[in-house]
Amino acid sequence: MPIVVESLNHATEQDRMDLQKIYLDAPQWLFAPFAGDAQLIEACLQDGSLIAGRFNDRLLGAAHLQRGVEIWHMSQLCVRKVTRRRGVAERLVRQAQTMAAQSGASLRLLAPAGHLEAQALSAKLNVPLDALSD
Repeated sequence: MPIVVESLNHATEQDRMDLQKIYLDAPQWLFAPFAGDAQLIEACLQDGSLIAGRFNDRLLGAAHLQRGVEIWHMSQLCVRKVTRRRGVAERLVRQAQTMAAQSGASLRLLAPAGHLEAQALSAKLNVPLDALSD
């Protein structure tokens, strides 16, 4: 069964628990400009900017997707630790690229400057990386 990527507008209680597990062991820098995982999850659910990868009715990864006119930015991308290295992040990025292209926009990753994880993902998937301003 494939990973289904969806915009998360209405989170069930199980979805909320899954999101907490996804961001549980994320490095603190990942949350900028949010104070932490709770603020990130609530803010993104409120404004409809959270996308998630679902497999067997459980969320495995999530990201903040800001939709602009010409450029969409994906940030705070995180995959649950027990599910990493199985293509979930790539599936989220590829689907976001498709969604952006269908809207006449391009996708760029967004992360604080100097973070090797974000640079590696950008290079691997050939998606441009922009640095978050302080």
